[in-house]
Amino acid sequence: MRSLSATRSVALLLLNLAAALPHRNRATQYAVNQDRADAVKEAFQVSWDGYYRYAFPHDSLRPVTNGFADDRNGWGASAVDALSTALIMGKWDIAHQILAYIPEIDFDTTTTEVSLFETTIRYLGGLMSAYDLLAGPLNDHVEDISDVEAILSQAKRLADNLKVAFGTPSGVPDNNLFFNPPRRGGSTTNGIATIGTLVLEWTRLSDLSNDTEYADLAQRGESYLLHPQPPSGEPFPGLLGTNVLLSNGRFVDSNGGWGGGTDSFYEYLIKMYLYDPERFAEYRDRWILAADSSIEHLVSHPTTRPELTFLAMWRDKELRFFSEHLACFHGGNFILGGLTLSEPAYTNFGLALVDSCHATYASTATGIGPEIFAWQDSAHPANATNNPPAPAGQAAFYDRAGFWIANGNYVLRPEVVESYYHAFRATGDAKYQDWAWEAFERVRETCRAGSGFSSIRDVNQPGGGGFHDFQESFWFAEVLKYSYLIHAEDAPWQLKADHTNEFVYNTEAHPIRVAAGREMLRR
Repeated sequence: MRSLSATRSVALLLLNLAAALPHRNRATQYAVNQDRADAVKEAFQVSWDGYYRYAFPHDSLRPVTNGFADDRNGWGASAVDALSTALIMGKWDIAHQILAYIPEIDFDTTTTEVSLFETTIRYLGGLMSAYDLLAGPLNDHVEDISDVEAILSQAKRLADNLKVAFGTPSGVPDNNLFFNPPRRGGSTTNGIATIGTLVLEWTRLSDLSNDTEYADLAQRGESYLLHPQPPSGEPFPGLLGTNVLLSNGRFVDSNGGWGGGTDSFYEYLIKMYLYDPERFAEYRDRWILAADSSIEHLVSHPTTRPELTFLAMWRDKELRFFSEHLACFHGGNFILGGLTLSEPAYTNFGLALVDSCHATYASTATGIGPEIFAWQDSAHPANATNNPPAPAGQAAFYDRAGFWIANGNYVLRPEVVESYYHAFRATGDAKYQDWAWEAFERVRETCRAGSGFSSIRDVNQPGGGGFHDFQESFWFAEVLKYSYLIHAEDAPWQLKADHTNEFVYNTEAHPIRVAAGREMLRR
C-alpha cells in the first residue's frame, strides 16, 4: 500500500504538472450571480410542475407525451431525487409536497427488479441528505421534529429490505434484487462501481441510527476492492478491473477506466476520507494510489489538439482511447482530492481535465458534450491496433475538436457541470461560472420539451436531433443542483477550499453531513 508520499517518478510528474499550470490560491472569493441562480430555480420549477402534474408519484416524467415511467421501482424517484435540491434552493412549497409524500412510500413492494446501486444513491442517499439538511442547517424550518425522524425511519425500512443483497458467500452484494419478499436475483458477479458506491450512504445510515450493521455490510463488500485479488485484477497500481465473483470476491477481468461501471468506486475513496478521516485513512491511500497511477499510465493527448488532457480506458494493460460524459466527473474528483489532501498538484491536474471536458461541449453544434467520444493518441504509433484514426466522416471534426463522437446522445447528464462547480469552488475563477452558465443555456434551449426537459439523440445536430421523451430523476438531483450552486451564495453545504467542509456529496449529488457533524443532528 502506498502512503501519502508518491513514488519518485509520479511525484516528479506531479511537480512538473504543478509547475506547468498556474498556482491557485485557496483563499477564494466567490462571486454570486443571483440572476443566473434564479434562472436555474425557474427551470427546476418548470421541471417539477410538469412532473407533479403528469407523473407524480411515479418515477419519471415523459415530457413530450405528458406521460410517466416507473423506471426506478415506482417509488417516486424524481420526487426523492428532487428533495435535497428543493431544500438547498429554498423551494419550500415543493419540499413540503415531497415531505408529505415520503411517509407514504411503500418500500416493501415493487413489481420490477431492484438495483441495489441505483436505489442506494437515489433513494437512500436522497432520504439521508434530506434528514441531514433538516436536522442540521435548515432545522429552523422544521416545526415538528417527528416529520424529520420519519425520513430516517423510511431510510432504515428501505435499507432493511436491501440487506438481503449482502447474503452471498463472500459478502460481496448482488446488485440485482426482487422484493415481495426481498431476495437476490441470482447474479454471479458484480462490478466495482455497484459494490464501491454504497459505503458512504450505508455508513451514514449506521452513524445516524446507531446500528453498525449497515456500515459493516457495505464495508465488507468494499474490502475486496481495497485488497484486490488475484494480481491480474489490478493491472495498474490502484486501478482495477470491473467485475468480481460473488462467491469469493476475486476479480474476473482486468478491464476498466474512470467511466461507467467503475467510476464512482474511485470517487468514493476520497469522499469516504473526507467523511471521516479517522476511520477511512486506508480509502485515502487507495485513492492516492489510483490518482498517481492514472497520471502515470492513463494520460493521453489527442494528435490534433495535444493541449487537451484525457484519461484513457484500459483492457488488461492495453490502453483504449475513448471516454464518456460519465467520466468527466474525474476533474472534480481530482480537485476534491487536492483540496482534501492539501496537494495542489492534484487540483491542478483536475483543472486540466476540466478544461478538456469543456472542449467536448464547446465543439458540438448544440454546445453540449456527447455520451461517448474518442481520439487518436499522440504518443502511440498511428498504425497501432488500439490507436485508429478518426472515421472518415468525422475527420474534419476531429481536426478541429480533438475528439470524435462515438455516441451523440445527451441524457441530461451532470458530470461536466459537476466538475465546473468543483473548479470554481477551488479557484473562485469566474470562467467556470461562465462555462456552467453556457452549458445550462445550451441544455435549456435544446432539451426543453413539452412539460419539462428531455434527453436528446445527437448533440452535433442542430436542435439535438430529436427527443427521447424522458426526464431523468438525476436532472433534479444533479444538473440543476450544481448549475444552481455555482452561482449561489455561500452556505454550509457548499464545497469549501479551506478544510471546513460540513457536507460531502454522494454520487447523485445529495449532500451528506460529514461524520464530525453527528452532534448537530438532533435537538
